[in-house]
Amino acid sequence: MNIQTIIKLMINSGIEENEAKYEIKMLLEHFCHYTENDKLRGVELTNEQLELIKSKVEERISTGKPVQYIIGEAYFMGEFYKVTPDVLIPRDETEILVTRAIEIIKQRGFKDVLDIGTGTGCIACTIAKRTEAVVLGVDISSDALRIALDNVTKLGINNRAVFRKSDLYSKVRDEEKFDMIISNPPYIPYGTELSKEVQHEPDLALFAEENGLAVYRKIIEKAPVYLKPDGYIMFELGIDEAEAVKDMLTNNFVDIVIEKDFAGIDRVIYAKLAIA
Repeated sequence: MNIQTIIKLMINSGIEENEAKYEIKMLLEHFCHYTENDKLRGVELTNEQLELIKSKVEERISTGKPVQYIIGEAYFMGEFYKVTPDVLIPRDETEILVTRAIEIIKQRGFKDVLDIGTGTGCIACTIAKRTEAVVLGVDISSDALRIALDNVTKLGINNRAVFRKSDLYSKVRDEEKFDMIISNPPYIPYGTELSKEVQHEPDLALFAEENGLAVYRKIIEKAPVYLKPDGYIMFELGIDEAEAVKDMLTNNFVDIVIEKDFAGIDRVIYAKLAIA
């Protein structure tokens, strides 16, 4: 048995070849501390290591569990974040949102950011680590907040990214004002058929009422209460939701921008609070 045999197991199960190779790389690095450099130097894997990776692959195939949950971590913008089935796995699309947020924060000298539905805390932690802003991350899930606290502690920025249990704004005080509100909210319409992998992720972080738009609406409606003058609001978008979210923003926001992801899908929307 060798790694190519194990990769073939994944491909035969329906996993695309490049994805299979990437997941095997993740498993090797995590469980065997075997890197690409080891491979280039001709370091051979032991039979015990190969059997271990094969067992993890068999778990991946039989359960459909994402490899990030199997290894307990996910890579996001230069850092590894702890993940469990209590939180959404950070995705490449969210990096587009956070990269643009960091640019705006730096350009405008923003100091206070609210991250709604923080989950792993990857948005809050990345902004806190790469800017001078302090970020408050809120989430309704106590389990998710425990993961976020583990992540912020690991990164050593507890005083820059802080977390609070809150159903959207429910535990955010009216006198607390922010330069930016950012969110990757639940946006999948109920009844949508999900892949076997995504079915392992928490429904609370995936699904929203009103054909996927309910959480956007709730965040947008109360955002003017919590934003400073000229503050920004930013969202990750679900497929075909850009125009509906844009319409929600037009009452209180100006300079609305929609950006596409690498697949050409409208993925990020942001706007500035209109001055009354």
